[in-house]
Amino acid sequence: MERNEMWQVIDAERASAADLLADLSDVEWTYPSLCDGWTVRDVAAHLTLAPHGSVGRILVAVIKARGNFNRMVHDTAVEQAALPTTQLVQLLRDAVGKHRLAPGQKLKDAMMDVLVHGQDIALPLGLQRPMPLEPAVVSADHLWHMGFPFHARKRLAGLRLVATDAEWSAGEGDEVRGPIDALLMLLAGRTATVPRLTGAGVATLTAKWGLAA
Repeated sequence: MERNEMWQVIDAERASAADLLADLSDVEWTYPSLCDGWTVRDVAAHLTLAPHGSVGRILVAVIKARGNFNRMVHDTAVEQAALPTTQLVQLLRDAVGKHRLAPGQKLKDAMMDVLVHGQDIALPLGLQRPMPLEPAVVSADHLWHMGFPFHARKRLAGLRLVATDAEWSAGEGDEVRGPIDALLMLLAGRTATVPRLTGAGVATLTAKWGLAA
């Protein structure tokens, strides 16, 4: 995908996520998301940070987290989540067209991030959020090769992932087949889409991650 195409995807995902969030009840904002230990509100707050963040703010957050990347990401999201609901929605709307990356972030990171986090919010709420195929393929390939912080190749070693609705596959071993959006979430470490997957490798997944068969 070209840069402008990826930005178009990011803009569309941010706009639709803002619409989704604006319709949520106060209780739904408190629901657990697919991110372990994060609420829907925390994830929404995280989505507003990249386009509005600064190098200085990130450096302060890194120092507070003592260099721990995951802690820094979590803590900045929780801090941002203290803002009023309406302000979080507006910040996300204001991010549409703001083609600015967070410090150290690549464009593919930003696209993958908004695709995955959109599902992190929608799926626990029982909401359908269709994912565009080509961006999902690009993001899945990016996740497979990027290493830190997801380490998908290491976590999914011994499995071959095969998309059933797009031209994409990765890995070697027992097959895990399913829609590319479900595979993307798996690559990102989410287990919620495992029931949508088939193949001999699914038994390996359920055993490794302690999921119900």
